[in-house]
Amino acid sequence: MAERHSSFVPGGTAWFLQRVTAAFLIVVLAMHFFLLHFVNHAYAVTLDDTVARMENVGYFLTMVLFLWAGAFHGINGVYNALVNQGLSGTPKKVVLAVLTLAGLALVAQGTYVALVMAGWM
Repeated sequence: MAERHSSFVPGGTAWFLQRVTAAFLIVVLAMHFFLLHFVNHAYAVTLDDTVARMENVGYFLTMVLFLWAGAFHGINGVYNALVNQGLSGTPKKVVLAVLTLAGLALVAQGTYVALVMAGWM
C-alpha cells in the first residue's frame, strides 16, 4: 500500500484553516455564481451596480472575507503542494517569502479596492 505523505500536520492550524477556508469558499462562490451569473447576467453587471452592492456592509464583509480566504487557501495550498513535492532548505524559505509577500500585496490591493467601491475611502 502506498505511503501517505503530507506537509500538513493533521489537526494543526494550517490543516484546520485550509479546510475552513475551503468550506467558506464553496458557499460564497456558489452565492457569487448565483447572484452574478443567474440573477444578474455578467453582461448586465455595471460599475454602479457593483458600487451599490459594496455599500451594503454584509455584502462588503462577505466579499472581503472571500478575498482573504481565497488568498490564504490558494497560497497555502500551492506552498504545501511544493513542500509535498520535495521543496526544502533555502528554496523553501524563498518560496514561502515570495508567496507571503504576493498574498499580502493581493489582499492589501483587493481590500483597498473594496473600501473605495464601498465609498469608505
